[in-house]
Amino acid sequence: MSEHVCVGAIAGAFGVRGEIRLKSFTANPQDIANYTPLFSEDGARSFSVTITRQINNGFSARISGVSTKEEADALRGTQLYADRRQLPSLPDDEFYHADLIGLNVLDTGGTELGRVKAVQNHGAGDLLEVQIKGGSSTVLMPFTRAAVPTVDLASGRIIADPPEGLFE
Repeated sequence: MSEHVCVGAIAGAFGVRGEIRLKSFTANPQDIANYTPLFSEDGARSFSVTITRQINNGFSARISGVSTKEEADALRGTQLYADRRQLPSLPDDEFYHADLIGLNVLDTGGTELGRVKAVQNHGAGDLLEVQIKGGSSTVLMPFTRAAVPTVDLASGRIIADPPEGLFE
């Protein structure tokens, strides 16, 4: 498991005084400020975050080292990572998306179906994007108890009972 988990992203500048538009990926969106310092993906930069107000699709925030609109705009698209040790422990049936990516997906008979490429959510629940074994195409499988009865992080695998025809 990775030592860092993506908890948000900078969506650009908010105003002209160096504030940023902040998208939070945490269960309680305002909690992102509790996990500082946050790091860029490569770990080269770290930021402290202070949320100033809620705005459409996120927050307006101040981050350390940014005092102008141009500096804030230059960080657009930067994903923000928190140290895993700062994040709350999860119940047995919940997982951080970062922990699912890369897991092998096997059917209930033990046949390898592919590997989790990404976890997506378009509003109706989480979907596992599974890259089919031996190919470059992917399928979206619902991440529900019915379709994914077992997630074994220690063994690096998911046992799936996908809807009929999904992997054909």
